[in-house]
Amino acid sequence: MYIKICGLQTVESVAAAVEAGANAVGFIFAPGSPRTITAALAATLVSSVPEGIETVGVFRDQPLDEVLATSREAELTTVQLHGNEPLADVTRLHAAGFRTLRAFSVAAYNALNPEDKRAWKSERILLDAVEPGAGETFDSSELAQGAPQGFWLLAGGLNPSNVASLVGALHPHGVDVSSGVESSRGVKDSMLIRDFIQAARSIS
Repeated sequence: MYIKICGLQTVESVAAAVEAGANAVGFIFAPGSPRTITAALAATLVSSVPEGIETVGVFRDQPLDEVLATSREAELTTVQLHGNEPLADVTRLHAAGFRTLRAFSVAAYNALNPEDKRAWKSERILLDAVEPGAGETFDSSELAQGAPQGFWLLAGGLNPSNVASLVGALHPHGVDVSSGVESSRGVKDSMLIRDFIQAARSIS
C-alpha cells in the first residue's frame, strides 16, 4: 500500500510521516490553500527526507514553466498536477526528469471518453473529491463505471477511521491524505499520521 502524506509545512510533520512509513511526502504550491508553502521552505524540508521517499509538489493550473522552476528549486522528485492540465504537460515533466501524479475528481475521470482513459492508463492517477483538501468524503458509489486500470491513488476525506474500509472496498494501489491527519485546518498531527498509515496498511 503506497501512502502519501500531503500538505506538510514543518520539519516535525515531515519527520512524523517519514518515521511512520510514508512512501511520499507532499508540499502544496497551488495558491489559495492554507497549506501553501514557498519553494525555499520546501527545499529545506526536502533536505531531511531520506532517499527512496518521493517528495511531491502539488500544483493546480499554473504555467508549466513556473511548475518546473519551483520543482527544481525545491529539489522535488515528483510533480502532482491537480487542475485541468493535459497529458502533454505530464509528458514534458517526464522529459525534464520528474515523476508525476495527475489528479482527477471522480466526476471528471468518469467524464473522460474511452480513448482519453486509455491515453491516461500508463500514467499514475489520483482520484479525489471535488474540492481537494477540503476533507470531503470520497463517495465510493461514483466509481460504478470502474476505477483506473493502471496505478491509482484514492484521496478525498480519508482519515484513520475510514481509510481501511475504503481501501478494502475499492482496492486502490495507494492512498493520499492531508486534512484527515490534521488537528486543525492546516496543522498536521503526528499521532494521526501514524494512526492513518497503520490503518491503511491493515488491509492485506
